Amino acid sequence: MVGIIIAVLVVLFFGFLCLNALNFKPKEDVNIIEEDIEFDKEKATKNLQELVKYKTVSYQDSSMEDEKEFTKLVKALPKLYPKVFKTCTLKLSKERGLLFLWEGKSHDAPSVMMAHYDVVPVNENGWERDPFGAELVDGVVWGRGTLDTKATMNGILSAAEALIKDGFIPENDIYFAFSGNEEINGLGAPAIVDYFEENKIELALVLDEGGAVVEGVFPGVKERCGLIGIAEKGMLNVEYKAKTAGGHASAPKPNSPIPSLAEVCCRIEENPFKMHITPPVSKMFDTLGRHSSFLYKLIFSNLWFFAPVLNMICKIQGGELNALMRTTVAFTKAQGSDAFNVIPPEATLCSNIRLNPADTMDSALEYLKKIADNENIEITALGGMNPSRISQTDCEAFDKVAMAVASTWQGTLVSPYLMVQCSDSRHYGRISDKVYRFSAMELSTEERATIHGNNERIPVETIHKAVEFFIRLMKQC
Repeated sequence: MVGIIIAVLVVLFFGFLCLNALNFKPKEDVNIIEEDIEFDKEKATKNLQELVKYKTVSYQDSSMEDEKEFTKLVKALPKLYPKVFKTCTLKLSKERGLLFLWEGKSHDAPSVMMAHYDVVPVNENGWERDPFGAELVDGVVWGRGTLDTKATMNGILSAAEALIKDGFIPENDIYFAFSGNEEINGLGAPAIVDYFEENKIELALVLDEGGAVVEGVFPGVKERCGLIGIAEKGMLNVEYKAKTAGGHASAPKPNSPIPSLAEVCCRIEENPFKMHITPPVSKMFDTLGRHSSFLYKLIFSNLWFFAPVLNMICKIQGGELNALMRTTVAFTKAQGSDAFNVIPPEATLCSNIRLNPADTMDSALEYLKKIADNENIEITALGGMNPSRISQTDCEAFDKVAMAVASTWQGTLVSPYLMVQCSDSRHYGRISDKVYRFSAMELSTEERATIHGNNERIPVETIHKAVEFFIRLMKQC
């Protein structure tokens, strides 16, 4: 009798889980504005090519930078976007930060549209074409910065150029904020935020690089997804140092520096940080999970029960889904002896930590020391930043961005998400909770892999879509 009762309860319980999955239906679609967008597409393409030609490469060692290239790009902007420079005012030029104001009919609800014009270094031997040649081949523009993020800068300015040409005046002020040292966490963006703070300017919307229109990134979802970052993970660089007397490799003693570091490395790899389903990820699951296959609907509609299963899947698979769920550790640098036959008296290992919004730099460092459990290993934080503030989604600002995404890439599922990279937008968290991260592009897995890698390039159609997106967004601001 007891067995029958247990069996009935089990059946009822799983019936309840399945009922939740069946009721886990898609939400209402984002409103779409049906409108033909007209602008000079050829000029937009040529302008991006011109921006890419400038070697605005940022280095941590400033002596390696060519300041003349940054200056030349800035001086070229009035020629490339003459109507913008005739209409808009340069409010700030500091620390390679540029802030333009396009005055609207009202000053009550200003918006900021961001990009950065510096790029990461290139290994020219790994490129099929000149990384600064901006060649147009078979409908694709090649070059460093085409995706990250000179295409965004060009999209913003080309959109404004087209709207100004048509006599459009925004309802509210729109600021264009560009930094020339984002890739090295420079001071351009903080200087701009200081300006807003000092002048008591309350921002209604901030948009920077971040998510994109992508496919195959969410379990069980076949449709394209337009991901809008509402927060971003923090970052922490950590050094692990081991010291001994060193010695000759012919007579090694136990516990030499490199094996000790290897042991710590393995412990940390085998003991990942705790999983946290933070609000940005929860909202993503609640949006995209409703479009998933039944098996995944079963999981995402009953996370209170299936969280351990999801945790196990993330640990095994790693990658993007795992990065959304927890603080991650990537070991990236190691240094020991300069000679094959010398045991180093000192060896170091370094890791790059990406902090889940539930963690901080201090809590992460404490966890690493606890897992390492080796008082002979010095574990030191080398710098970083805590996770960003989480922005609102139930508001007009998010709806505007979502509508521009849905209207430009029709048929796309629009969803909030947690950005796992860092951007200049994190600085705006101290003055606004309406900061969003969306790179106005549809990107394949292959294209995303070229960002900070070899052969970065952008299809002409993607260039044009970026301009369309910003025109639609500016019309709502």
